[in-house]
Amino acid sequence: MTFKQHMLASLLITTPLFANANLSQSQLDSFTQGTKLVFAVEDNFHNGASSLIASMTLTNDSDIALGKGKSDWQIYIHSVRKIHSKSAAGFDIEHINGDLHRFVPNEDFAGLAVGESIKIEFEAAVWVAAYSDFMPRAFMVSQQNTPAIFANTDTEDFKQYIAPFERENQLRRYNDPVDKTQLASAKLRYERNLSSVSITKEDALKRIIPQPQKVDFNRGSAVLDSTWELHFAGRLTSEVAVFKADLANYGLELESKADHIKASKAPTIYLKVDESLADGAAESYQLEIDDDKIEIVGSDNAGVFYGIQSLLALFPAGSKNTITVPNVEIEDTPRFVWRGMHYDNARNYHGKDALFKLVEQMARYKLNKFHWHFSDDEGWRVEIPGLPELTEIGAHRCFDLEEQRCLLTQLGTGPFKSGSGNGYLSREDFVELIKFAHARHIQIIPEIEGPGHARAAIKSMEARYNTLKAQGKLEQAKAYLLTDPNDESEYITVQNYTDNSFNVCLDSTYAFIEKVTYELQAMYRDAGTRLTNLHFGGDEVGSGSWTKSPACETLFSDANNGIAGAADLKPYFTQKVAHILAKRGISPGAWEDGLMYDRVNPFKRDEFPNQTFTANVWDNIWEWGVADRAYRLANDGYQVILSHGTHLYFDHPYEAHPEERGYYWATRFIDTKKAFSYMPDDVYANADFTRTREPIVNLEALVGRAMPKLEKPENILGMQGQVWSETIRTEEQVLAMIFPRILSVAERAWHKASWEGGKIAVKPFAKDWLSFSTALAVKEIPKLVSAGVDVNLPVPGAIRKGNTVYANSAFPYLSIEYSLDNGATWVNYADPISVSNNAAVLLRTRLDDKNTSRITELN
Repeated sequence: MTFKQHMLASLLITTPLFANANLSQSQLDSFTQGTKLVFAVEDNFHNGASSLIASMTLTNDSDIALGKGKSDWQIYIHSVRKIHSKSAAGFDIEHINGDLHRFVPNEDFAGLAVGESIKIEFEAAVWVAAYSDFMPRAFMVSQQNTPAIFANTDTEDFKQYIAPFERENQLRRYNDPVDKTQLASAKLRYERNLSSVSITKEDALKRIIPQPQKVDFNRGSAVLDSTWELHFAGRLTSEVAVFKADLANYGLELESKADHIKASKAPTIYLKVDESLADGAAESYQLEIDDDKIEIVGSDNAGVFYGIQSLLALFPAGSKNTITVPNVEIEDTPRFVWRGMHYDNARNYHGKDALFKLVEQMARYKLNKFHWHFSDDEGWRVEIPGLPELTEIGAHRCFDLEEQRCLLTQLGTGPFKSGSGNGYLSREDFVELIKFAHARHIQIIPEIEGPGHARAAIKSMEARYNTLKAQGKLEQAKAYLLTDPNDESEYITVQNYTDNSFNVCLDSTYAFIEKVTYELQAMYRDAGTRLTNLHFGGDEVGSGSWTKSPACETLFSDANNGIAGAADLKPYFTQKVAHILAKRGISPGAWEDGLMYDRVNPFKRDEFPNQTFTANVWDNIWEWGVADRAYRLANDGYQVILSHGTHLYFDHPYEAHPEERGYYWATRFIDTKKAFSYMPDDVYANADFTRTREPIVNLEALVGRAMPKLEKPENILGMQGQVWSETIRTEEQVLAMIFPRILSVAERAWHKASWEGGKIAVKPFAKDWLSFSTALAVKEIPKLVSAGVDVNLPVPGAIRKGNTVYANSAFPYLSIEYSLDNGATWVNYADPISVSNNAAVLLRTRLDDKNTSRITELN
């Protein structure tokens, strides 16, 4: 026991306001309202890259003292870094499941008097270099009382419950190996933002994102107002409805006529389909703007829709009633047929509006595949008729260790169903979303995650089983059961779950998949379309799953089924699901590791009856030696969607700074420019840095073997961005993590740049990036914000030369502000400013009265 703990113990003996071992509800509420719980990183350099020392400090500013020794109360925290310590500072520390941990006072607990503090240091896995690794809403439980959240943690403001990261062993992940990350600073940003080329606002306003193949601007312009008319091919009725709604947002109410009605002499926008356009290439279009005539011709309906988006892209932000656009001739065809965005709102649900806003803006930038990850360990987010438990239980987290009312609380939700991340789309809402997306030529690909990452479904079906069994309906209870009650297999996943794998040896598991797929198909039919692609996950199955399952032992004992042991079960599951989907006319999809026997060998493609079987290839951590899977899977006949973590994972921070939200396992940061620099035609050309930020100069030497070449390029369907939402709890947060990075995905998926090759051509890249980033600042970001989309604004760069401060932004023409009085007042930065030698300068970028970037300081 430390001297401080001895002193605390002495104080507690003489303090009159001791709580009894059993806290009453009022005592529990009072203590958590008045006591501050603060997390801190003590030492990331504790054990190389394997573990850190962190701490939790309780400062008792309440009027309730905690008595020494064992008590019935416990403190629960969400820690995504699994805590290794079993005891510390008078507490037993227990890992419950996933991120949930419990601190229980033991006989060595010295008590906590009013006005005193106690620091509990513990060892946890790997490292913490971002505030968002610490989750909010720690809470306290006592007896059968209602749990109580520590008030200072019931917030999205990191500073309220996390001590500042200031030392090297807090800011860096490890020192063995050396973390060579250049930590973000005003100076580093300034240097990175410098450019040898320039662009005018006028030219930036003409930049269409994604960039068309061929653009030829002419003299003059068209001035649109409500005297213009729309003249359209009858098959384009749906596209016209969306177009008119978009025009109305700009104050334009245009009369529309189908093409069997003779056009008037009014200035007219013509919408036509010519299936021979671009030699019949799907989604192609031509756009011609003249003074009093605009013509959009598509090779199909989608092509016309994308031509419309290019026209709208030329509208200046904020324009109303009278819109001036430059005369232009455009010919355009997409680079890839698959231009997608993956959105995980299983981990945290962000509301219906976030889904609709994302889909709407995807359409603006010609993205056409929405991969909806609606199920995972932490949540199930769509109503399934006949299985109400999936949303009654699986869509909500709260404090219920038996998990009969809700899932185990995770990811900063806290103890109540009203906490962050809870909720789901009703069947009616999802049908509405499908219709909304379909009208905008976006296909929604739902994901029923399994056999791993399936805890929400598993616990929901266990609750269903218990309810029906209690009613004496045993056969009905077992119909959709996803677990073998006698399975004693032991495993722990990357996310620290011990019970999240479907039992792939049960017939009821496949009955569940059939049921959910059937109901999803019905929803698509009700929306007037078809479910043609369904993703089943397949990734990160806990090693050891099914090894002690009696149901699987029975399967192994049948010599005629080709299943000899646990290693055969993943391909067995994949075959079963593939056949279920083939029967329904649905193409399956999976994450890459769900299709691999081992690190280099894919499952035999001819075992699956599906003509198309998509594989999302994500793991391009170069030194891990599996970054060639995109080519291995494509060469083996799978249809590959490039989803690489180092460039396309938008749950990663925008920069290497502790205040930036997100995980950073693949790379320390991904800003909009890095996503823009991705080269999908040469996967290996993207090998820039290892995870330690060591430059890669010889990829084969790093991996230690020859890298396979791409033999079947036709099997690379395209690419998509990904956002995983473990650290993202609100609509504002998720949209800011996606936007504006998603525009980089749109750009690369649609348009092949001249600078792409075996390596980036520096000068053409600089020019292209400047054009793109300036268009973001002067046009695209203002439009997004006006549509209610929260956008991440880049933190400015700055340097001091003598008494003069120079500032810049990653997005030219984005306003920069500075403050010389610690943020009390802000002044617009127009030219370099003079300051005294010792003055601290705060800087931020600003879009409007509401939207600013994070603040940076130049000392």
